[in-house]
Formats: sequence, C-alpha cells, structure tokens
Amino acid sequence: MERESQFIGQSGAFLDAVERASRAAPMSRPVLVIGERGTGKELIAERLHRLSNRWGEPLVIMNCAALPETLIEAELFGHEAGAFTGATKARAGRFEEADKGTLFLDELGNLSMAAQERLLRAVEYGEVTRIGSSRPIRVDVRIVAATNDDLVAMADRGEFRADLLDRLSFEVITLPPLRVRDGDIDVLSDYFGRRMAAELHWEAWPGFAEHVRRQLDDYGWPGNVRELRNVVERAVYRWDNWEEPIAHVQFDPFDSPWKPMIPAHRKAEAAAASSANPADGTSALALAPEYDAVDDLRSAVDEHERRIVEHALGKHRWNQRQTAKALGLTYDQLRHCIKKHGLLQEED
Repeated sequence: MERESQFIGQSGAFLDAVERASRAAPMSRPVLVIGERGTGKELIAERLHRLSNRWGEPLVIMNCAALPETLIEAELFGHEAGAFTGATKARAGRFEEADKGTLFLDELGNLSMAAQERLLRAVEYGEVTRIGSSRPIRVDVRIVAATNDDLVAMADRGEFRADLLDRLSFEVITLPPLRVRDGDIDVLSDYFGRRMAAELHWEAWPGFAEHVRRQLDDYGWPGNVRELRNVVERAVYRWDNWEEPIAHVQFDPFDSPWKPMIPAHRKAEAAAASSANPADGTSALALAPEYDAVDDLRSAVDEHERRIVEHALGKHRWNQRQTAKALGLTYDQLRHCIKKHGLLQEED
C-alpha cells in the first residue's frame, strides 16, 4: 500500500502517538488504534507494518463497515464452494491473504458477535476455518484494528466481546484530534497548500491571509486532517492570483444560495442545523467568540462583528464595495467598520 500522505505535525500529543506506534511496530502482538474519523488511523497501521519484521509481506486492509453482516465472515475467513448461495467456487479469506503479514481491521466495532467469536479463535490460536469447511488452516497474522467507537463501553453493554477486546489491546494507541494538536493546523495547512499550488503550477506560494489563518485555527475540525486537507486544497484551487495571500476559505462545500428547497417536515431540523452552520459557510464556532472569556457584552458584540467583516472581506477579495453590498452596508459604513476594528493593515 503506497501513500501520498505523510505524518506531518509537531505537537507533543501527535508525536507521542507516533512514537508509541514506532515502539510497538517490532512486536508481533495485536495493536488497537483509536481515534476520530480523519485522524490517520490507517497511516498508523501502515507505520506499524512497515517498521515491523513483516514489512516485506502483505498488508491487507478490510473495512468492517463496508460489508453487510452476512458477508463479513466469508470475507474474513474465506469459504468453500457451495457454502452458501452464490459461492460457486472456493475463496481464501483476508486472514489467508495476510499470512506472514499484517491484517488491518478498520471500523472494528461493526463486527457481528458471530464474527467476533471467529476472530477471537483466530487471534488466540492462529487458526481460521473457511465457511463450509471443518478443517482449520494455520495462519501467522499480526492484527491491527482501528475504531472510533468506545469499545470498553460497548463491552460493558454486551455489544462487544470483552475477551476479544482483552486479546486485541496488547497496545492501545489513541490518536489526538486535530483541534488539540497545538500548532499543527498551521503546519498542515501550509503543507497541503504548497502541494496544491505545485499541482496548479503556481510560480510561488503566497500563503494564507492572517484572518484566514485565524479562521482555520478557530474551526473545530470534526473531520480532522482529512477535512483540513479538503478545505485547504479547495481554497487554493479557487484562488486565481498566486501573487496575493489566499483571503477566503469555505468550510462547508455544500453551502450555496441555490440549495434545493427543504421539505416542510424537515424545516425544524434545518433551522437547528443552520444555527451551527451560518449561511456564509463558516462554522458558528469559527465566527463566534468565547463568550465566557470576554469582559462584557459590548466586547463580545465587537469581536463577533470584526470576524464577520473580516471573513466577508476575504470572501470578496478585499473589494470593499462588493463586501458592503453583501453585508447590507453602505460603503461608508463598511469603511467605518474597517477602521474601527483595525483591519487597514490587513487590507494593505
């Protein structure tokens, strides 16, 4: 498996997780990787494989959420001809394919209880049995599993086998979400931005305007690094002047004034969602200040106004007449806001 993505980051939380993966890699024991979507669980699995003694053998990947429950066992353990409807010939499972190598089980929490029982035997005894067969097959497979579920809570509720969880958790690597990785948003934004600029054959990398960098830092990044990459690359390719810093970024690619009409029965749901996702495409968290950190209502209102004006200016590339029209202000009112909030330096 070849990857374009690399481990980029400098925060202590991120480097600790990578270091733990490096230390665990030579061990032929199971490793459980936990993290939110987009935090790089598959990259950690690749690192565990490439730094192990199995690096020259297969790294086989299976997404446990991508298949219906009825097919997961056949995919994992294989089947004999005639084992079920449609099984016209025998087929090796992922365990057999990964023999001597590493099997990466993504979205582990989606495994059925029956598949968990079979997996437990494979982990404990190194044996798998194809569906429709009574003859076990010996395999030498190192298992790396990943999930964004709370498997401990699932085990307490009886939704995941506690004995399987014990077998898989020789080492548990928890990846930090992007929002807590101090300084890494700037590093990653610059990295992804430069790559996209090179792909577009720009003569130089102009970087991001200061207000855009603040917006990137303030956003919550529910999709983590995967979402950041999309946001940055979209902002770069939409910006057609490589000589000026990129002054606008859109977090929600689905935001549009021409969205399809919302059915009446979903209007209440849409109204609740719109409070968290303003019409200009930025997160409400990105625009709103930390109200418990301000001294009074006036400073909170001023900060909120500053961010709105700053974002609108970037969106309209500092064209003040277009910005004023978009905000429903006169040109003079916008000029007053720019001076009031000290945005003249950024304008220059």
